[in-house]
Amino acid sequence: MLDVRRLQVLRAVVTSGTVTAAAAHLGYTPSAVSQQMAALEKQAGTALLERVGRGVRPTAAGLLLTEHAALISSAVAQAETALADLRAGRIGSLSVRYFATAGSTLVAPALARLRAEHPGVRVDLELADPEDPFQEVVRGRADLAVVVLRARDRVGDGFRLVHLLDDPYAAVLPLGHPLADKEVIDLNELSGEQWVGSEPPGPCLEPVIDSCAAAGFSPDFVIQSEDYATAQGFVAAGLGVGLMPRLGLRGRHPGVVIRPVRNPEPVRVISAVARETALDQPALRGLLTALQDAAATDPLDGPSAD
Repeated sequence: MLDVRRLQVLRAVVTSGTVTAAAAHLGYTPSAVSQQMAALEKQAGTALLERVGRGVRPTAAGLLLTEHAALISSAVAQAETALADLRAGRIGSLSVRYFATAGSTLVAPALARLRAEHPGVRVDLELADPEDPFQEVVRGRADLAVVVLRARDRVGDGFRLVHLLDDPYAAVLPLGHPLADKEVIDLNELSGEQWVGSEPPGPCLEPVIDSCAAAGFSPDFVIQSEDYATAQGFVAAGLGVGLMPRLGLRGRHPGVVIRPVRNPEPVRVISAVARETALDQPALRGLLTALQDAAATDPLDGPSAD
């Protein structure tokens, strides 16, 4: 295999026309340059230089390798430039996973800011599996995921977990419901109701089930919808009540009222999970900061209670 460093020495000799001049440009001794050329000729299996007066000129093989040395030098320079651009966040790509209700309130404004600050960075954005929220990050298929974690979930070493916000659940009642006039509802007051479910099995349903259990009952789900808008429609039609996270209630149905609950208040914890090694990228650090800022702008201050 040809030595790349020796190819660059050959290029310097051919460009300079003499071993002495090449040595001066490279900061070597003429003897060191001659040794490098002898070693390269041995690797190539043929003569690369020939004497012409006091200088040298390349043989056909020497000219061929000099041309390739120039290409290698150009490729290395391009690689160094690309690496500098990547490290500065001017180019690159990020793979991001998120869950549906975080999309418009957290991810969208964060990505808009990322695009303004790092316009050359491409983002691969996909919905995460709600039952296995950060496995795409664990498996190296994603750099960052916006997730709802359960209390028992552990991200382990090599991952950064950043809290974004606590998203409390509120009671969603049809207009005219006997509890609609209350400012705050004790959770056990919903124990005898028929319920409209709005969460799939997984980390978003567990706060509802666990909080109801703490209040002494299990919710009687008579209708199941994994879409908040549709679930609100069922509630508005008088088919049941529900608990839905405030982040999912920004678009309130006109036929429902929303009331906070207590004793206890279900809360889902929304976080960002990233691989520590991926945080070397300025664009990813910028996205993480943008997500924190989006969460700090009070995205829960959306739906009116009346």
